[in-house]
Amino acid sequence: MANTATIKTKTVNHQTFNGIVTSDKMKDTAVVLVERYVKHKKYQKFMKLKTKLMAQDTGNTKKIGDKATIEGCRPISKNKAFKVIA
Repeated sequence: MANTATIKTKTVNHQTFNGIVTSDKMKDTAVVLVERYVKHKKYQKFMKLKTKLMAQDTGNTKKIGDKATIEGCRPISKNKAFKVIA
């Protein structure tokens, strides 16, 4: 009998969001405003929900008003669990 080793691959599905940078005053951090449309369960009306997310922006490449794409990652600090990818 041949003893074969099985290799387990771990697939990681990161959340990605598109938004607009609202603050770049912190070192290596950008605050990104993400808007999304959600349908209300009871009233069946679409609502616009806004969320501000802090993202790791190494080198402060993004400025206020720029469009940014952020991706979920491991927690970097208490409030930061995203990184800027574009």
